[in-house]
Amino acid sequence: MFKKIGPGVLVAAAFIGPGTITACTLAGVSFGYALLWAMLLSILATMVLQEMAARLGIITQRGLANVIKEQLESKWIRFIVVGIILGAILIGNAAYEAGNIGGATLGMQALFGEDFLNYYPFIIGFSAFILLWMGSYKMLEKVFVGLIFLMSISFIITAILTKPAFFSVLKGLLVPSFPRESLLTVIALVGTTIVPYNLFLHASLVNEKWKLKSDLKDARRDTIISIGIGGIVSMAIIIAATAIPIKEVSGALDLAKGLEPLFGDTAKYFMGIGLFAAGITSSITAPLAAAYVANSCFGWSVGLKDWKFRLVWISILFLGVLSLSFEIKPIEIIKFAQVANGMLLPVIAILLLWIVNKKNVMGKYKNTLFQNIIGFLIIGLSILLGAKSIFKVFGIF
Repeated sequence: MFKKIGPGVLVAAAFIGPGTITACTLAGVSFGYALLWAMLLSILATMVLQEMAARLGIITQRGLANVIKEQLESKWIRFIVVGIILGAILIGNAAYEAGNIGGATLGMQALFGEDFLNYYPFIIGFSAFILLWMGSYKMLEKVFVGLIFLMSISFIITAILTKPAFFSVLKGLLVPSFPRESLLTVIALVGTTIVPYNLFLHASLVNEKWKLKSDLKDARRDTIISIGIGGIVSMAIIIAATAIPIKEVSGALDLAKGLEPLFGDTAKYFMGIGLFAAGITSSITAPLAAAYVANSCFGWSVGLKDWKFRLVWISILFLGVLSLSFEIKPIEIIKFAQVANGMLLPVIAILLLWIVNKKNVMGKYKNTLFQNIIGFLIIGLSILLGAKSIFKVFGIF
């Protein structure tokens, strides 16, 4: 089974980053188990979109951006769409990379203390650099399987330590509810799981793993299992956070600190391991996704060891370490990235659904009616998420 697990693991690791951990922590602290259904919904939506992206990648043996460029006949529309993709993914991932490395730093801080705090970002950045420089998809896959396993065990054990009420958890999962002032948290949970760059990453990574149309079954299984595990990890964080006795939390490390009085150092260390694994996986996948997007948009068609491919991910990684180490907060760049990502998610969801329905692209593997119905519902959700992201930047939300 593990031999057939592949790109889905990297996708799951990509969306379980510091942002997801923080959103899940806030959901658990503020609303208990009541918003577990929102995470379940977002995981199912993610599975549907990622399956479409993976199917497209295997059938066409091309990246998502490549196929989009080919199918958009209007030069101006193509130029605008490619511009949004590059702006959201390249600039966005560069702006958010500091947060990814910061998450791993928090994990190391929980595990090893603050004596060498200033060195942690460089250790994490160097580790990510070595793994990406090796340019081996198989090596990355093995590392990510290990990190996802470590992350899963850490967060699930932390959740079990809190001794959650089984029927309350079940109710939170299966009975949708909107406690007072919970709408923005629901949107945050969905938005942190359905990540635009994962669609590009998945469509490109399946080409590294599978070459035949007969591999679709394995790709589908990989997507469901990997993203399902990611969902369980996210829910475990929400469950663990319900046990925090304080109501004011600002970030992921507060989950470890909040549980420490109840469960001692055990919870802190498990949380530290989980935070480190979540942070370092996102620190690797964000630059990797940016390099794949540049590869597709600029039509390079190069491998992981090509200098152009490496130059992109090195730039993203360097900017992340630099920003975190010197406490640089590029507010305007982050705002631009948020607007670009807000526009990108609905645009890409619409284009993806359009392309996977084209017989000249997908042949007999185009979408079924059921997949289209689910796809249209997800597009509606993506428009809501995109609008929220843009409104937030301008202070409307």
